[in-house]
Amino acid sequence: MSRAAKITLVGSIILSAMTVWGVHFLQEWERNVMYQGVLRDDERRRDKQRQRQADYEASQRNREVFERPRALMTPQ
Repeated sequence: MSRAAKITLVGSIILSAMTVWGVHFLQEWERNVMYQGVLRDDERRRDKQRQRQADYEASQRNREVFERPRALMTPQ
């Protein structure tokens, strides 16, 4: 094999290896970014659930207050 052919072969092997590594790196990076989105969504869902629970408990307390029997004021 000539010197130019060897250089071309080595160059193409290096370029191919770097391309495969680059694609793999980008896929891993995108997968991590997407997973962080899932974690953010889970946290948002938990926050909403906590807020709904707090609103429900406040509503129950208000209902108990308003449904409590009250003494009627009678004129004397």
